[in-house]
Amino acid sequence: MALNLIFLGPPGAGKGTQADRFAAARGIPKISTGDILRDAVAAGTDVGLKAKAVMESGALVGDDIMIAIVRERLDRSDVRRGFILDGFPRTVAQATALEGIMLGRSPLIVIDIQVPEAELVRRLTNRLICVNCGANAPEGVTADSSGAVDARCQRCGGKFVQRVDDGDAVVRERLKVYQQKTRPLVEFYSARPTFCAIDGAQPPTRVAELIASAVDAVSGEVGVAGGGVR
Repeated sequence: MALNLIFLGPPGAGKGTQADRFAAARGIPKISTGDILRDAVAAGTDVGLKAKAVMESGALVGDDIMIAIVRERLDRSDVRRGFILDGFPRTVAQATALEGIMLGRSPLIVIDIQVPEAELVRRLTNRLICVNCGANAPEGVTADSSGAVDARCQRCGGKFVQRVDDGDAVVRERLKVYQQKTRPLVEFYSARPTFCAIDGAQPPTRVAELIASAVDAVSGEVGVAGGGVR
């Protein structure tokens, strides 16, 4: 059975970190919508050219183009053993389209990382990212009172800085937008036997252990026929 996963959760829940960990541990690709969008544009595919035209106009890429790009990516051979979708679906319309893409495949396992809002605000307002590649700073790396950070990105050697959209007021607005636009995805998936709610207000290593255990339990019970645990 292939392990096909999507990670849900608000900004600051640790979705990207946990998706990277799980993908590396299980040897399956993590598919970022940002990456495949850029790849499609660079490759000059039909849908990539459409996306390029939209982006050059300054508009946001719509559901139809994103769905087409994800469909193309999931047709590649490297996803036969499974995949993790990062950043898709973001809307119920995208989730509905993904249902069609998944026909004939192993069921989606949905990981919802849940973290209280106060903890999300604390994490996001203190979060540091690499100025070059955008990687999050490791746990424990902080800025001093002057804003300086005594650490470098292990990926590229760049400096760590606070994200410009991680101020308190902006963070709270981002969480509000999540509740309005993306939270309905939890309602879309939550009744499924392959839906796993994970307590994300814990150290990253413990969250990774909980995710691994939940995925193993669900995939073991679902098998080929369906069923599962909540």
